[in-house]
Amino acid sequence: MTSDGYERIPRERAVEIAETALRKAGFSTAHRRAMTRNMVEAQAQECHSHGLYRLIACSTVAEAGLVDPVAEPSLRDEGPGVVGIDAHGGNSLLGFDLGAESLAEKVRTTGLAALAIRNCHHFSALWWEVEQLSERGLVALAMTPTHPYVAPFGGTEPLLGTNPIAFSWPRPGGDPYTFDFATSAVARGEVELRARRGESLPEGWAIDAAGAPTTDGKSALSGALLPFGEHKGSAISTMVELLAGPLIGDLLSSQTAEPNSSDEKGILHGELVVAIDPDRFGVSFATAERLFEGIAGQGARLPSVRRREARDRSDRDGLLISSDLLAELRARADMGG
Repeated sequence: MTSDGYERIPRERAVEIAETALRKAGFSTAHRRAMTRNMVEAQAQECHSHGLYRLIACSTVAEAGLVDPVAEPSLRDEGPGVVGIDAHGGNSLLGFDLGAESLAEKVRTTGLAALAIRNCHHFSALWWEVEQLSERGLVALAMTPTHPYVAPFGGTEPLLGTNPIAFSWPRPGGDPYTFDFATSAVARGEVELRARRGESLPEGWAIDAAGAPTTDGKSALSGALLPFGEHKGSAISTMVELLAGPLIGDLLSSQTAEPNSSDEKGILHGELVVAIDPDRFGVSFATAERLFEGIAGQGARLPSVRRREARDRSDRDGLLISSDLLAELRARADMGG
C-alpha cells in the first residue's frame, strides 16, 4: 500500500476482480471480455473515473434491469459510408467491437465513413475507441451524449450531458496524438470520486440545486455541472447532442435519466464515430509532426502523455487503485484480499 490511500495490484488481479464482478452481475462472456479489457486498461493508464470504478455502476444497472447484460449487437450496412449498430439495450463496447472493422473497410473505400451505435449504454472513455482506429492508421473522432448533468451557459438546471468528444491522429512510429475530454468543466465521474472521498471541488465546476455556485461534491451531484469555457463549451456540447443524438436517430441527454432516477426515462442513448483515411486526402505526416514538435518545443504537454506515462508505471509496478475502492470491489465480488 502507498502512503496516500492507494495501492498497486498486478494486472492479472485487476482482470480477476473485473471478470468476477461482471459475471456476478450477469454479463455474458462476450460483454465481460470487452468490458474487462477496457476497464483494466483505463485503470492502468490511471483514468480512475473510467477504470475499475465503473464496475460499480455497470453492475448496478445490470442488476436493476436497466441494461441487458447478454444482449448481442447487430450490424446493418446503411450506405457506402455508414455502418449502423443496434446494441439492443446492451453496453456499447461490444457494439463498437462488432462495427470497427466494417467501419475501417468502408473508410479504405470511401475515404471517410461513420459508425452509428444506437440503443446502447456507453460508460467508457472515448479514447478507447478512437485509438483503436488510429492504430489502424485512421484519423478518428468520437462523441456521445450522457444524461442531463450539465446546465447550459447562463442556465441553472441540468439539460445537457457531459457529452465527451475524442480525437486521435496516427503518428507513424509512435503513439497517436489523442485528446478526450468532457464538454463539461469536469467529467461526472471525477466529481463522484471526489464526493466519495469528501474532497472539495474547484470553483467553477458546478452549481447546487438552487443554482448557486458550489464546491461541495454532493451538492454538485444534486445540482448541475457547468460547461467548460462558458458559452464555447456549451455550444460544443450542443453539437455533440445533435450529432450523436437526433442525427443518428437516437436520444438527447435530456430524454434519458441517470440510473434509478426516473420511471419514465431509460439510460440508453447513442454514439457517433467518424473515421478518415488520411492517405485518401494526401496526408503529410511530416507537416503534422512539425506542429507537435512546435508544441512540445515550447515546454507544453501534448494530450495523453501523462496517461501513457502511467501505463508504463503500471506495466512496471502494478496498477494504482484507491484502497477503499479496492476493498469495495473485492466485497462485491466476494473475493478475499
